[in-house]
Amino acid sequence: QVQLVESGGGSVQSGGSLRLSCVASGYTSRISYMGWFRQAPGKEREGVAIIYSDTTATCTDSVKGRFTISQDNAKNTLYLQMNSLEPEDTAIYYCAARSGGPYYGQCVDASYSSWGQGTQVTVSS
Repeated sequence: QVQLVESGGGSVQSGGSLRLSCVASGYTSRISYMGWFRQAPGKEREGVAIIYSDTTATCTDSVKGRFTISQDNAKNTLYLQMNSLEPEDTAIYYCAARSGGPYYGQCVDASYSSWGQGTQVTVSS
């Protein structure tokens, strides 16, 4: 199994920045995709960005040019740099890893088998 622990959430004003981190442990050698998802109040969970090997992809157009996903393999850590934050970015952010199981697409949460506990990001106007 893979365990994921996120950190770095918090409260910022519109236009501010945050960097989320996610440390993976356990059977990390089995991980193929890793990604960030978010769930805003009253909304379904949505993909934000994913990384596969050295390839990244943005899952939602609203964060393009503002959010950057990256990883440090030596530290088994996934990052999400979030700049120019907007109130609409307010959500619980989850780190996810895929290490097998059915595949429905790289930005689909059902494709991921391990999840962190989530970290709250609140952006005020």
